[in-house]
Amino acid sequence: MDVVSMEWRDLLVASWPVDPAVVDARLPAGVTADTFDGRAWLSAVPFVMKDVRPFGVPASLGRTFGELNLRTYVTGNAGPGVYFFNLDANDRLGVALARALFRLPYYRAAMRVERDGDEIAFRSRRTHSGVPPLEFEATYRPVGEPAEAEAGSLEEFLMERYRFYAAGRKRVFCGEVAHEPWAVAHADATIRRNDLFAANDFAARESVPHLLYSPGVDVRAERVRVA
Repeated sequence: MDVVSMEWRDLLVASWPVDPAVVDARLPAGVTADTFDGRAWLSAVPFVMKDVRPFGVPASLGRTFGELNLRTYVTGNAGPGVYFFNLDANDRLGVALARALFRLPYYRAAMRVERDGDEIAFRSRRTHSGVPPLEFEATYRPVGEPAEAEAGSLEEFLMERYRFYAAGRKRVFCGEVAHEPWAVAHADATIRRNDLFAANDFAARESVPHLLYSPGVDVRAERVRVA
């Protein structure tokens, strides 16, 4: 049953290849790293959560705020999906509700998202107490016109995910989202600061990331269940 409606807008998906064993060591039992050409992937994803509201409530009553997450790509009992190591957001109520409803590792942050033409400037500084500090700063823009990812491509592997997994204290949970296929373009990005790996106990990635931009999708999310 759908519980939340929202829009995901102006996404950067900056992805680094990594040894699957490194990812598997950080995943809960029942969830394993999914791979493309033998490699697991870690993606930094800054974007805007727009008009977030309970399902059936008018968009005009929704909340809009920035979000930043570090995710990987996994398979589990329910099928392929994503696993989030963190989701930082600059909306106190949204963070509290997401932690309660979806059992996801949401943390409060101060963020600034600005658009200048087709360029997005995104800054985030974690303010949540009791967890490692995290700052992120990047500017990014699309290169070319967004289009649906080619079947079998890395772009499809990274983007066409309609399920997420979350670790509870003793069980693994999953949730489903529904939306149209992503339209994506390659991106040009300057990442000036990225504490996502350090905050999540991963070694820093020195290689140049694979960069994608999407203008976004309209999304419906279901209540989580035991995976």
